[in-house]
Formats: sequence, structure tokens, C-alpha cells
Amino acid sequence: MFALKQQKQPVVAFSGEQGPFDLTYYLKGALAGGICCAVTHGALCPVDVVKTRIQLEPQVYNKGMVDGFKKVIANEGVGALATGLGPTVVGYFVQGWFKFGGVEFFKINLTSMMGKEKAWDNRVPIYLGAAAMAEFIADIFLCPLEATRIRLVGNPEYASGLITAFPKIIKDDGVIKGFYSGFAPILFKQIPYTMAKFAVQGVAAEQICNVTGIDLQSPTTGGGTKMAVSLTSGVIAGVAAAIISHPADTLLSLVNKPGAGGNGSIISRLTNLAVETGFVKLCLTGLGPRCVMIGSLTAGQFGIFDIVMEATGAKKFHFEDPNEGETH
Repeated sequence: MFALKQQKQPVVAFSGEQGPFDLTYYLKGALAGGICCAVTHGALCPVDVVKTRIQLEPQVYNKGMVDGFKKVIANEGVGALATGLGPTVVGYFVQGWFKFGGVEFFKINLTSMMGKEKAWDNRVPIYLGAAAMAEFIADIFLCPLEATRIRLVGNPEYASGLITAFPKIIKDDGVIKGFYSGFAPILFKQIPYTMAKFAVQGVAAEQICNVTGIDLQSPTTGGGTKMAVSLTSGVIAGVAAAIISHPADTLLSLVNKPGAGGNGSIISRLTNLAVETGFVKLCLTGLGPRCVMIGSLTAGQFGIFDIVMEATGAKKFHFEDPNEGETH
């Protein structure tokens, strides 16, 4: 009985034009996710360095992003803008692997469980749920690398790079305190960020297509048109996600400073930091640079993801409207 249900389910959930959604498809999605996150976060490393400095030392870096760039270069040289590049690229490749691959996995399997009609009616909750589950898994692997990146950006003299910083952090603080002090804020930052990112991008792409009459699944729709939809919806999603997750991003930057928030539990330290910083500063300090960074980064991620998926021969999953035969 169970086997029969499993065989019939894909017929209800997907048209014959979709799939097969097997291990090969998920590996292609994970690879595309790893590449798009590593490339975009690596390319924007200088922006992230300045953004992190603004969050860590607002009394010094207090005149905006352009002035922040000038101060970093004047004080430490151009090379300082690449501080933390190693853990950034490695960390976000791993995170992108689990995030994008996980979103595809959970999105497709939730659709299979619900069936085509129910999945279409609940596509936004599916985006949100799939993104939350995938991001939680991804953050387990990202957190140590993000902690290392912040440690290097906050104190460039701490170590020469990822390989030397890892054992030094373990020796100085231990695995839990050194690498996972920021796990709670990274969850508070990344899970809402990723939920907004995928849900807003999906809805934005759908609305752009509805307004312009673009059918992304039509064989006559050119690659340039598809890319324009991906980039535009990605910018919208990135800005929304940046605003939602920014307070936790600020806390994450602060909690990785040595001695920040006292010596109590992570919750106690985060509470102390939040009180010391104040709600307004948590929400606004470094927000402008982060909107620029995340807006362009998210657009680039969805664009590169689509390029890599197409290059590997994978046809992306899309929700299907059971009433009109339209797909998104």
C-alpha cells in the first residue's frame, strides 16, 4: 500500500515536463548553490570588511561606506579589504551547498506530499518552510567559518588566514565558545533572512511575469529575459531580507569580539550586547552598506544558480497552477 502511494504521488504533484527529481538533481542544485554563494560572497568581501568594521567600531567608522573604505585603505592598505576571504569563500560554498540544495529538496518533497493543487495554494508557506529547514542545517557548518572570518576582520593580526586561525581559536577559546558563540544570532539572522530571500524572490518573480506577460517555462523565452527576471527579483528579495535580518547580523558581529557581552552564557552575552547597543543602533548601524551588499549579492546568487543549473542540464522545479496550466 505504501509503495503504491509513493509511485502515484509524483503524477499528482508534477506534470510530465518536470523531473526526474532524484539524487543527481539535488546534487546539481547543491553544487550550483555552493558556487553561487562562494562567488558572490567572495566578490563582495571588501564590502563585508567595511560593513563589519562599521558594526564593530562605530566610533571610528561613522561616516558611511565610502569613508569606511578610505579609512581601511589608509590605515592598513588595500590588502586589508580581502581580510577573511578564505573563510568567506569556503564557508559560503558549504552554506550554499546545503541551503540551495536543501531548499530544492524540501520544496520538491513538500510539494510531493501535498499534491499539485494544495502545493500551488500554499507555495509561499512551502518557500518559507523549505528555506527555514535548509538554513538550519547549513548554519551548523557555516558558523565556525563565519566566526573565524569575523575574528580576522576584527583583528587582522590574529592570524594569517583560515588555516592558522582555526587551531588558534580552538586553543584560545575551545570549540563551543570559539566557533559557536554566534550560533544563536546566526540562526536569528540567517533563518529569517533565507526565508525572506526565497519567499520574496519567488513572489517577486511571479509578479514580474504576471505584469510583463513573461512565461519562464516557454521555449521561446530567451536566456536574457530569464536572467533579467532572476536579477530583478533577486535585488528585491535581497533588500527585504537584509532589513529583516540586520539586528541579528549586528549582534553576530559584536558577539565574536573577545570579551563582548561579559563571560556568562551566550543568551546572557547577547542580552547584554543588545541592551548596550540599543534597538535603534542594532537596526540601523551598517544597514545602508548591508542593503547594497545583500541586494547585489542575492541578485547575483539567483542569476549564477540558474546559469550553473542550466550548464549541468538540470531543469529547475517550478510550482504548477492546476486550474490554468500555468507554471512558476
